[in-house]
Amino acid sequence: MKIIATEKAPAAVGPYSQAVEINGFLYASGQIAIVPEEGKIISVDIEGQAEQCCKNIAAILAAAGMDFSNVVKTTCFLAYIADFKKFNAVYEKYFVSKPARSCVAVKDLPLNALCEIEIIANRN
Repeated sequence: MKIIATEKAPAAVGPYSQAVEINGFLYASGQIAIVPEEGKIISVDIEGQAEQCCKNIAAILAAAGMDFSNVVKTTCFLAYIADFKKFNAVYEKYFVSKPARSCVAVKDLPLNALCEIEIIANRN
């Protein structure tokens, strides 16, 4: 198992890794809209937060030598299901290969984030 870490995405704030790779699969921890340079969430709307989540994922993928075309599965968490359409408008700009996906509304997210995205990618 190889640990993947980059300063271009938010540091893990607990006993976990940004991502791990094993047997060609990359498993990335959920990304919220923390701006790495600031160490906090800046955007207050779903579009801005979804954009930052995707930028964080892009940084982790790059650190593993991958990109969005390698993503095979995502799990998306929304604080408000009413944001589904706006979230999708940002999401579809990045995940153009249309990986499998689950998207659910949850009661709360860390730091009162509006969304969180986790991914599984494959090197092959």
